[in-house]
Amino acid sequence: MTCRKIILNWRPNLCFPFSAEVKVIGTSTESAVQSLATKIYLIENAKHTIDLTYYIFADDLAGNALLGALCGAVKRGVDVRMMVDSLGSYSLNKTNLKGLMQCESEAGYVIDEQGNQTAHKARVQVVVFNALTDSDSRVNNRSHDKLLIVDGAFTDSASVVTGGRNVSLSYYGLQEGGELDRSAFKDIEIVVKPLANATKETSPSQLSEYYFSVLFTKAGNKKLSTWFAYNRTENFIESQLEALKANPIFAQSYADMPTYLEQDFYLTDTKLAHELDNLNATDVVERYSSNKKQNANSISAILAKGAIVSEDLMVMKVVSPYLFLQSELLKDEGLIERDLNVAKAWLDKHPDRRIEVITNSVLTSDNFFTQAVIDMHTVPTMLMDKEMREVWLDSDLDVNEKNPEFINSEAWQNLVDHPRVHFYQLGKVDSVLLGGNKHYGKLHAKFLIFDQSAFVGTTNLDFRSLLYNNEVGFFLKGEELVAELNEEFELLKSYSTRWGSEDWLRMREELREVGGTKGTTTDNQRTIYSLLESTGLKYQF
Repeated sequence: MTCRKIILNWRPNLCFPFSAEVKVIGTSTESAVQSLATKIYLIENAKHTIDLTYYIFADDLAGNALLGALCGAVKRGVDVRMMVDSLGSYSLNKTNLKGLMQCESEAGYVIDEQGNQTAHKARVQVVVFNALTDSDSRVNNRSHDKLLIVDGAFTDSASVVTGGRNVSLSYYGLQEGGELDRSAFKDIEIVVKPLANATKETSPSQLSEYYFSVLFTKAGNKKLSTWFAYNRTENFIESQLEALKANPIFAQSYADMPTYLEQDFYLTDTKLAHELDNLNATDVVERYSSNKKQNANSISAILAKGAIVSEDLMVMKVVSPYLFLQSELLKDEGLIERDLNVAKAWLDKHPDRRIEVITNSVLTSDNFFTQAVIDMHTVPTMLMDKEMREVWLDSDLDVNEKNPEFINSEAWQNLVDHPRVHFYQLGKVDSVLLGGNKHYGKLHAKFLIFDQSAFVGTTNLDFRSLLYNNEVGFFLKGEELVAELNEEFELLKSYSTRWGSEDWLRMREELREVGGTKGTTTDNQRTIYSLLESTGLKYQF
């Protein structure tokens, strides 16, 4: 039976259709700089085509320098297709993107596979995904993808970069002034290259290019033109690229790229997955499971059914900045019992099973709505019985967090010291935000490890990711690659505090005392969650 048939029959599937060379770009600040250098280096060495799509593409040094590199590629004869999300990259004029389009007037001639110059000049095509001004747009659907494909159909030079990083300085560890930014997002990506003998059916880059084409040509997208006046020119974006290259920190990373992009690639079984079904789905909450059946490569469907049904899976490790529990979405149509605690049922099947989760804390999160869902729904659902959850959700903090009897009780200590369910949240009490001297940044990485397999991609595993967004990523299987992802997991854990612990409660209390938006929203998490729950707005986050 083929992998495709397994998926279509709605059975757990972790089959990997083809092998590839895969490299991890890690979560450290230095790795973030290397990520930006990698993207620019790959663009500057592209021979034939470049396809890229990002949810956030900022009008800052990182974004404009990337456009400068793309401009240079067009002038060499490289075809460029680019897509940005209408909301994530909202702009009235998209003047920086139109500056890239202006480069087409000086486009070079396209080179064929044999290296011969053709009679065709390179093109620049830029579209806005689900444009707010297009009548075919579905405004609530987003392209949350972060994807760069270089020479997708040309095996000898092809590369794919995907993961959590958007295009903005805050994701690349640099400040506008050029210094390292230790408060930047902690994120992760992979570089995927096809094997030398890959065919179009077994090439991850070719498959990614097909996938990109589906997104790029979707009804509701709007192709940009340069008919209207704008202020940015190609000279500006080219000057921004030179300014970035003049930065000593970036310059060192860029100089290391020829070696960096030859090392630490691991032979890995891979499978491209996505949530394209979300873009056409209706009744997304009530018919969640039925909708997912229509997509043989749905990230969430493969994960959910694999985790629930698999008898062999022992350890699950999850890293997500905005993690929600989705099991209730699988309880329509009688697929899963309405009152079943899926996590507990999974753990009860084998005494050696374990779940470890790393997510944001109130200290590090950039979205207090989703953080309220995590602290008032995700973790309590996993660790507390019904009676304890009712006490935890009481808006009077003297009943729970500030109640010594509650937090010193045996039930609370059993929760904190649970031997098989470990929740960690980024940040510690020595953070600069609390008067200390440590920077913890903001968690934005999205990856999962399940025994000897893994997933790296763009999905946050929140309701929006599973219901409304398109998402993309790769399932991966390979001992060396998974070992490196485990190292990244342990590194993030060393920067985190266990949920419910004494230090965790102290961190929350000190943040309340500091005040500001973070302090106020921490103080009112239960009210915020109650509002999201009662209105159904939690499905929009």
